[in-house]
Amino acid sequence: MTDERVTETSTPNTTIIERRGGGGGMLIGLAVLLAVVVAAFFLFNQSKNDNMETRAISSAAKSVGDTADKAGAAIEGATK
Repeated sequence: MTDERVTETSTPNTTIIERRGGGGGMLIGLAVLLAVVVAAFFLFNQSKNDNMETRAISSAAKSVGDTADKAGAAIEGATK
């Protein structure tokens, strides 16, 4: 909170000017910053989870392909 008080006595009349600033703007800025940080955290985790899912699917597909190759080789060996 900003407090400012000016007193001028150069004339026979005394002038007192008081200004008081609230912390509302700072509070709103802090809330917006917090919202941006939370949103960035969730977006980063979403991207990380998508990458992990893609790797898991690729690994499973490779495993199925390797198994199919082994089965094909076993069938060829049995027919000879």
